[in-house]
Amino acid sequence: MNKDRPIDVLLIEDDPMVQEVNRQFIEKVEGFQIAGVASNGADGMEKVIEIKPDLVLLDIYMPEKDGIETLQKLRQLDMDIDVIVITAANDRLTIRKMFQHGAIDYIIKPFKFERLERALNHYRMYAWRLSGEGELSQEQLDQWISRRNESAAIRSVIDSGNVGNLPKGLNEQTLKQIMLFLSEQEESVSAEETADGIGIARVTARRYLDYLQKVGKVKLDLQYGGVGRPLNRYILKSK
Repeated sequence: MNKDRPIDVLLIEDDPMVQEVNRQFIEKVEGFQIAGVASNGADGMEKVIEIKPDLVLLDIYMPEKDGIETLQKLRQLDMDIDVIVITAANDRLTIRKMFQHGAIDYIIKPFKFERLERALNHYRMYAWRLSGEGELSQEQLDQWISRRNESAAIRSVIDSGNVGNLPKGLNEQTLKQIMLFLSEQEESVSAEETADGIGIARVTARRYLDYLQKVGKVKLDLQYGGVGRPLNRYILKSK
């Protein structure tokens, strides 16, 4: 997947009000755009074939063809499309079935914007790492899996409020995005790269990175090039 183009999303949701809310949520997340909307599974399958989106956001309780049938049919077509489930269905059997058929995330209604934002940001990293062709070594794959596990641990720390007392002008949601971005990086990154990665100003990214260094969450990696000041790069500290 080309990092320079937005990720195309097909939204399959039968409730018009929920559909509009989800559309607005998706369009708020940097790097994603709505490629199409469908109100039931049958229409959704037609749109999938027509649009060939990168990602489908799929409800389960729908007329004509429910989400389970839709995902099963999608897999039968062997199309290179990923699915995030957004539904009120919270029983274990349904959840298990959707994951067995290849859903990469499952969000239970009602949910907050931050939960969807987190799912989309993780999907973007996942898609970038596994896009294209070629091979991965076991070491590369293990590193990627380890980063995913790290991200889950970081989310737990932040969600519990264990990030210290933030200075005035810093907010928890942006801090979360930066820590998640860092957890996906194999090498140190600059403030500019961090800013570009999550869609904020470089000076803002630098403030958060300096704070994370101060509280011991990241370490500074000074890199010396030619003439001039060394470049500050940051990397998440290993546990």
